[in-house]
Amino acid sequence: MSEDCQTLGWHFYCDPAKTEPAAQPETPPSPNTAPESAPDPRERIKAIRDKLDLLKATAILDPTEDNVAAYIRFQREQLDRASVFSDQWRRTVWQNPDLDYDLVRPTGALAKRAWSDARKQDAAQVLAALPERYGVFYFFKGDCPPCRAMETALKPFTETHGLHTMAVSLDGSRSSAFPDAVTDTGQAARLGVTGEHLPALALFDTAQGAVIPVGFGALAADELERRIYVLTQVEVGHDY
Repeated sequence: MSEDCQTLGWHFYCDPAKTEPAAQPETPPSPNTAPESAPDPRERIKAIRDKLDLLKATAILDPTEDNVAAYIRFQREQLDRASVFSDQWRRTVWQNPDLDYDLVRPTGALAKRAWSDARKQDAAQVLAALPERYGVFYFFKGDCPPCRAMETALKPFTETHGLHTMAVSLDGSRSSAFPDAVTDTGQAARLGVTGEHLPALALFDTAQGAVIPVGFGALAADELERRIYVLTQVEVGHDY
C-alpha cells in the first residue's frame, strides 16, 4: 500500500499498488523443431492422378456431356503441363552439354554420319589386329539350316580378317565351308554351348585365356563386326 493511501484513515480501502509483471525470457526454439515445410510435390502429383482417375471413372460409368467434358478438360490441362515439361527438358539438354547424350551417340543425320565413319575406321583397325590375340570357335550341326546360312558369311569373314577358326560339329557331321571341322569331345560343354541354340560363335582370348561368346543364330558379316568390336573394345555401359 502506498504512503498516500495510509494517511486517509482506516475506513478507506485502497487498492494495492499495481506492479508490472516481470518480463518473461523468450524461449529459444527447440533444435528439434522443424520449420514448416513446403507442400510435397509428390502429393500434388498424386492428387492430380487421383482426380484424373476419378473424372475418368465418373465419365465412363455416367457418360453425360458434363462428365465427359470435365474429364477431357482436366486431361488436356495435364497434357499441356507435360508439353511444357518436355519443351523445357529439350532446352535444358541443348544448353548443358554434360546432359546431352546426343554428343555420345548422335542421332542427327550429319553427326551420325561422322560418328559412323569414325566407328568404321576404329573397327577396321581392331579387326586388323584381331588375329594377334583372338581365335574363333564355331559350333554347328548337320541338320541345322541356320548353320548353313551362317557359314556363307562366316567363312569369307574369317578369311578376310585372317582369323583362325575351329569349327566343332556337335553331331559328327561334316561342313563344306570348314572341312577341317572336328567332332565335339567336350569343347561345347566347357564353353557353355548346349546345342539348343545353333549356330554358336565365340572368341577365344589367348592373352586372358578366356572365351567371349559372340552370339547364337545366323549372323551377317556386318553384325559380326559390330559385336566383336563392342565385346572387345567397349566397356559395359559406354556407347549405349
